Amino acid sequence: MEATIEVEGLRKRFGPTQALDGMTFTVTPGTVTGFVGPNGAGKSTTMRAVLGLDAVDEGRALVGGKPYAALRRPLGTIGSLLDAAALHPRRSARNHLLWLAHSQGLGARRVDEVVAASGLESVIRRRAGGYSLGMRQRLGIAAALLGDPPILMLDEPFNGLDPEGIVWIRGFLRSLAAEGRAVLVSSHLMSELQDTAGHLVVVGRGRVVADTGVAELIAEASGGRVELHTAERAAATAALTGAGATVAVTGADTLTVAGLAPERVIEALSRQNVPFSQVAAHRATLEEAYMELTRNDVQFRAAEEPTR
Repeated sequence: MEATIEVEGLRKRFGPTQALDGMTFTVTPGTVTGFVGPNGAGKSTTMRAVLGLDAVDEGRALVGGKPYAALRRPLGTIGSLLDAAALHPRRSARNHLLWLAHSQGLGARRVDEVVAASGLESVIRRRAGGYSLGMRQRLGIAAALLGDPPILMLDEPFNGLDPEGIVWIRGFLRSLAAEGRAVLVSSHLMSELQDTAGHLVVVGRGRVVADTGVAELIAEASGGRVELHTAERAAATAALTGAGATVAVTGADTLTVAGLAPERVIEALSRQNVPFSQVAAHRATLEEAYMELTRNDVQFRAAEEPTR
């Protein structure tokens, strides 16, 4: 079985709203793929369509080469977490996992294995309704792992986790991908995806805006800019502008320079005897790259809002 999620030309309308407008991408094994976009971009609808929870108007979604509805034991193909609150509050967390396991022909031993993997051993016999959001996220991840699936799809798994939990899930997701699994993670926390994902699918207005590696996206957003630290901003700006650069003030003693390589920046400053403490190639954050990609979509939605 091919461990992939294939989304091909999905279109879905809810009344007057076009939720999906030709959504197309593939999640491949061996990497964590981040799935990001503004609110209303179509992320949750796409995930629900993959699991057959929302019927689409056009297109298809395949997991392991088949529609979800055609899977005989779905938890053995894809594990998912869409809503950490989707559990019976009076049932113990262990019993919640047991009934899921039994539905797939799995036993208590597998439940104990995923409980250990998700770090819930000390609280697993407590009622799930008393769990914090972070503990429910861990329980949802444990449930997604029950069938030892080659494909995982998680919607906002970082929500509610404390710093220890975030460190844990970063490493955990990377380890799952390193085992050859296909891992799709939706999140609005760009800083967490920057340290976790190797690939990124950026969506807006129901379609894919970018489908690229995280490193490549950050390199493109960095744009060959140079970050300069100097106490003499005015003199540095004059020297660099005269050398053909574009200069922007980005801090009390920081300038961002475009149009000159770092060595040319140093040369121009030295020629005019302008003191500086640091010159370094600028490296954009994933959040900066994301904001640049989705700026038009955010502006579009903001313009729509008064009409609604």
